[in-house]
Amino acid sequence: MDRLDHLEHLDKQLVEELAQVARETVRDELREQSRKQRRTAMLYAASGAAALYAGGAVALAVGLALAIGLPGWAAALITAAVMAAVAYLLRGAAHPAHAHRPHAPHRVIGGTAPGAPPSGTGLPYPPIPPYPPTDPDSPHHRA
Repeated sequence: MDRLDHLEHLDKQLVEELAQVARETVRDELREQSRKQRRTAMLYAASGAAALYAGGAVALAVGLALAIGLPGWAAALITAAVMAAVAYLLRGAAHPAHAHRPHAPHRVIGGTAPGAPPSGTGLPYPPIPPYPPTDPDSPHHRA
């Protein structure tokens, strides 16, 4: 029996070592992936900042060009309206399915609405019958 106990101890030790190696491997892989994702995120942020400044320069150029023939306030107002229209169009391009359609409430198919008590019909309350209930003991029901 002493030999079996020794083998069992070796098995446990082997499992612990394999688990440790697996943890270290996964940790190293995650560290490498997060390093790459951090670099990508920083490049996207820098790109966005550069695009923001480029957009500001374009807006300034448009405003100054308009200011040649218009008062400064009118040129700034027109430039702001153009930039707002561009922002609206870009937002619509980002969400083409929802660009010009109001948000519709969710339909419940085969269940109850979220937060509604279960009634089996998907309605928060049981349906109302088309006629009032009758009481067999009432004087109007007796023949």
